[in-house]
This record gives sequence, C-alpha cells and structure tokens, in this order.
Amino acid sequence: MEGPTPVSALIHAATLVVSGVFLIIRCSILFENSESVLMIVSIVGALTSFFAASVGLFQNDLKRVIAYSTCSQLGYMIFISGLSHYSVSMFHLANHAVFKALLFLSAGCVIHGMSDEQDLRKMGGLLHLFPVSSVMILIGSLALVGTPFLTGFYSKDCILELAFAKHGVFGNFCYFLGCSAAFCTSFYSFRLFFLTFVNPTNTYKKYIENAHEAPIGMVFPLIVLGLGAIFYGFLSRDLIIGLGSLYFNSVHTNFYNFNLVDSEFLPSLIKNVPFIFTIVGAFFFFNSYKLF
Repeated sequence: MEGPTPVSALIHAATLVVSGVFLIIRCSILFENSESVLMIVSIVGALTSFFAASVGLFQNDLKRVIAYSTCSQLGYMIFISGLSHYSVSMFHLANHAVFKALLFLSAGCVIHGMSDEQDLRKMGGLLHLFPVSSVMILIGSLALVGTPFLTGFYSKDCILELAFAKHGVFGNFCYFLGCSAAFCTSFYSFRLFFLTFVNPTNTYKKYIENAHEAPIGMVFPLIVLGLGAIFYGFLSRDLIIGLGSLYFNSVHTNFYNFNLVDSEFLPSLIKNVPFIFTIVGAFFFFNSYKLF
C-alpha cells in the first residue's frame, strides 16, 4: 500500500490498516463465544508479527522498513486480541498511531530534503543536515522497540507479559514469537537510523549539496508527535487498560480468559525478557555492521 508520505502516515498509523483490529475489538462479544476462533486469531497474529519483522530486516527502502514494522505491530494487536485482552490491543493501537505517524512524517522530511531519494544504501552522514528529523526518527524508533518509559514500552511489554501469563501452549507460542519479533524490530530500527544518519555518506554530491532540513510547517507536527511518543503511553495507560477504566468496561471478556492481574505478579526476569531481546537485537546490528 503505497502513497505520499503524509498519506502513509495516516493510513498506516491511525485509519485504514488498523481498521480490522478495531473491528475485532468492537466485536469482542462474538469472538469470546468461540475458543477455536480465538485460537486461530492468536496464531495468525503471532506469525504475522514475527514474519513481518523478519522481512523488515532485509528492506532497503526507508518507507518500506517502517511499513513492515506496521505489519509486525498489527500482529501484536491481533494476537493479544486472540488472547482476549481487547483493551490492551486498543492501547497498543493508540500508542502505535503516535510513534508510527512520527516515523513516517520524519522519513518524509528526509526524503523531501534528499531530492526524493528513499534507498537507505544511498544515504548516510545526514545527521548534521537533518538535526530535527534525525532526533525525531530516533525518538520514534526507541518508542517502537519498547525502550523503557517511552510510549511503546507500556503497551508492548504489557502484551508480552499477558501472553506469558496465559500459561498455555498458545500463550507461550505468542510470547516466543513476540519476543523474536522484538529482536528483529530492534535490529532493523537501529539499522534504519544508522544507515540514514550515521554511516559515511554514500550518495550523489548534488543530493548532499541540495539537502536541507524541512521548513517549520513540516517540523512542528514532528515535535508534537515526538512529545506524544515520549509521554502519551504513560499518561493514557490507566485510562485504557486500568481496571475499571471506561474502555475496559466497554469490551466483553469472559472471566476465565481474564489474566491482567496475574501478569502483574510475574517474576522480574520474565518481565525483562522482551527488553533483553531488544538489547541483543541492537548488539547484533552493531556487531554485524562493525560499528564497534
């Protein structure tokens, strides 16, 4: 699904591609009456999250890396819906909308300033030419990989904790593939940032001579979204996934499928496994590209 960058930011972050997830959430009362359907939804979601993340490892187009990241995050939303936690799925949908719009619009500023060049292999050394865009892409990428205390951390880690707390075959399946997807996400997110901004320049001289940061009209929305990528998850978590919240009360979950409280009392090591996978993914990237 291709289009101009503002259109990509709209359809990938908040409207078109997430409409199916929203439909599942609002039809929770139907899905809760069929365990076999929930099983299929969780399996398909887990496979989608890992497959899309693994495909993103090998993409060289700036926007395609971010687009496959969207597919991977949709997998998270789908499989946690299949595990009967629709409010958490909605929470991740809302968080994802903020930092994914930030990534797409920041990428658009870079593409605009680089004479419409989108190939990561033909960039590099742009950190001093795009100071605002580079910082915004870094914030969006850190939120995407689930860096603690940024927006993505509150929903992504909650999803994986709930999957493990199911203590069943399908919960463990989703947890393993979700952690594997977190590893891939960390790898391609750092790859995107370093190939674009840090690596030695590998582009045409005329592109570098004409490269420029976006005007204030394009930069201001990035700053607003950047603040959202830092604070939105923390400020909205109790409004959406807290016990007794209005949204939690608006979806139907059978009592025997509910384990939000159980996930709060998992061992600390289990809670930190997704972050460990993220660190390992970053380490593999730095090692494979000989950056240290």
